[in-house]
Amino acid sequence: MSGVDHLQELLGLPAVDFRPDDSASPLPAADAAAWRVSVDPYADEDGPWGERFDEFLEAVDPARVRALIIGQWGESYDADSSYPINLVIAAADRLTSLEAIFVGDVSQEQAEISWIEQSDVTGLLSAFPRLLELGVRGGQGLRFPPARHDRLRSLVFESGGLPAAVVRGITESELPSLDHLDLWLGVSEYGGDTEIADLAPLLSGTRFPGLRHLGLRNSEIQNEIAAAVASAPVVARLHTLDLSNGTLGDEGAAALLEGQPLTHLEHLDLHHHFLSQEMEQRVAGALEPQGVSVDLSDRLEPWDNRGAEGRYTAVAE
Repeated sequence: MSGVDHLQELLGLPAVDFRPDDSASPLPAADAAAWRVSVDPYADEDGPWGERFDEFLEAVDPARVRALIIGQWGESYDADSSYPINLVIAAADRLTSLEAIFVGDVSQEQAEISWIEQSDVTGLLSAFPRLLELGVRGGQGLRFPPARHDRLRSLVFESGGLPAAVVRGITESELPSLDHLDLWLGVSEYGGDTEIADLAPLLSGTRFPGLRHLGLRNSEIQNEIAAAVASAPVVARLHTLDLSNGTLGDEGAAALLEGQPLTHLEHLDLHHHFLSQEMEQRVAGALEPQGVSVDLSDRLEPWDNRGAEGRYTAVAE
């Protein structure tokens, strides 16, 4: 299974690691970078994440910081994300220009995605009314009770197993400006217990009137999702649809082609899939001549010739 890497950008700004001891490299302007604040629990020179965050607030002008990336805050079993989140919330009166936050930018080399201990992340929405983008990596312990935020445009959850309670919290939230929603649903073995019924309010089109990008990805029930999407009212107003990184096979792709027209889409992402070459050609032939960009890269074979039972998601543990 492929892992996950560090973010390269956030809010369109390049990700920059804050290193207080790096005197050889001058710091960029506070509003010119997406600042990643992290510590290495195995490095003698790195203390607690809170000390590193304090150093960051002193080294840059916090009132000009637009994007903040919370990286590794210690060993995954020592503290969950409430530790750094609460410190960021406590500094909200100083981070007055913050528009984007990503929680848990931990690479596979640092910890498997399922080892990242998350928490209730909705306090960030309450603390930062100017927020435009919120991203979270890891589903263990993740909570997202229904929330309201008037400006949030992008919500991303990267997970090897996204709890159904989180999905329901999202669909029950009031996010009138949301135009980008990306959910890595994952597998049941790592807590991904979302069912089609949990997605019904989202697929019905009654939530999030401004939604233009929908990602329902990295799922072991990707065929069922494709079949549900095929008749989902929300699809009619989307510009991009992402069903990648899951166990999609010919059954799901056929359902998409037999459902509502998809020719209004700008992009359909199906990469990391288990389609036959014949079905690949059918999908491309039906959509690409109509101007739809279709990503059919990374065609895979099931493990051990086990058919559908041998299909796997891109990210799990």
